[in-house]
Amino acid sequence: MPRSESAPLPLRSAAETRTVEIVFPDHSNHLGTLFGGQALAWMDKAAFIAASRHARCTVVTARSERIDFRAAVSTGALVELVARVVSTGRTSMEVEVEMHCEDLHSGHAHLATRGRFTMVALDDAGRPAPVPALPG
Repeated sequence: MPRSESAPLPLRSAAETRTVEIVFPDHSNHLGTLFGGQALAWMDKAAFIAASRHARCTVVTARSERIDFRAAVSTGALVELVARVVSTGRTSMEVEVEMHCEDLHSGHAHLATRGRFTMVALDDAGRPAPVPALPG
C-alpha cells in the first residue's frame, strides 16, 4: 500500500539527527579553516532539529556548554553533524552534538568538535512545555 503523503517519514530514532554541510571559503578564516562560530551555528541547528523531532513542538536553545574543538576543519571538507537527545527533564532536553570532518578526496573522516546543548520546549504562548521522556 502506498504511503500517505502526509504520513511522517520513518526514522531510525526521532531523538537523533544527522545533517551534512560543506565548508566553503566564506565559512573559513584567514588560515583556511572553519570559523568556530560557524561550527557552533551548525551544531546549534542540529541540536534544534533533534530536539524539535523529539518534542514535536517549538524549541529554543537555553545553553551551550563544553564545546571541545578537537581538530581544525579545512575549506572544502564535508562535515557531518550527529545530534542526539541524551536526556530529558520536565521541559528541557540535553542534546549532544558531534561534528565529524571528512576529506572529499580520500574519504578520511575524524571527530572535529563535540558539544552539549540544552534545549527548552515551548507551547504556543511561548511558555515552557512538557517534553516526552526518552524511550527505554
